[in-house]
Amino acid sequence: MPMQQRVPALAPDALTGRVVLLVGAAGGLGRASALACGRVGATVVLLGRHVRALEALYDELLAAGAPQPAIYPLNLEGATPRDYATLAETLARDLGGVDAVAFTAARFDGLTPLELIEPEVWLSQIQVNLSAPLLIVQALLPLLRQRADGAIAFVLEDPARMRRAHWGGYGVAKCALEGLFAILAEEHHEGPLRVHALLPAPMRTALRRLAYFGEHGEAQPEPTAAGAALAALLGSAAAPLRGQVLDLRAPD
Repeated sequence: MPMQQRVPALAPDALTGRVVLLVGAAGGLGRASALACGRVGATVVLLGRHVRALEALYDELLAAGAPQPAIYPLNLEGATPRDYATLAETLARDLGGVDAVAFTAARFDGLTPLELIEPEVWLSQIQVNLSAPLLIVQALLPLLRQRADGAIAFVLEDPARMRRAHWGGYGVAKCALEGLFAILAEEHHEGPLRVHALLPAPMRTALRRLAYFGEHGEAQPEPTAAGAALAALLGSAAAPLRGQVLDLRAPD
């Protein structure tokens, strides 16, 4: 899979006039991505299950001078294909469609041997981390293809680490998400819709704290840089990077 280390420039108006759906907007990377998108002109649709956190982010975007965002409460754990169809219908009716979608939602329940994972936890991890992105893409493809420059961006994890012991359903789903990205990118190797992936460097998030509970809280940077990189992938300047993984990790 091709890798690209150079982050596209994020001009002040890079996303002006574009409607961006952020799936999992209330998380660490989701929040950073929403702020980065809003600051360069995007109308950001904040999708997540924690409404109070989404409302706080909504206010933060307005205070930063971003276009008025929208909140779309949805719990991916229990969402159905009908819910995703309703999402597409709402975007078309209220915002005239959507230009880009980025997936930052994640469910991780701590490091656990496969034999000890509760069935309900396994199913939820696969649903949130893998099935939901596919089903949302399916629902939004007709809208994205109506745009002259539609974009989809997935967030990957270090594939070597995800294949190690105890990463459980999260690790399995992230390995499969890499495959989903590759297949979807090849299916859209040309045309108005492009597909991207981001592989962030280690960053300070709740998920990392849960996975590396012995690590000092300040050991890693905030997800600001990763959020800006994800926003850059959704703009037209990233068109030459279609089908590639933007790897933000430090080179060996």
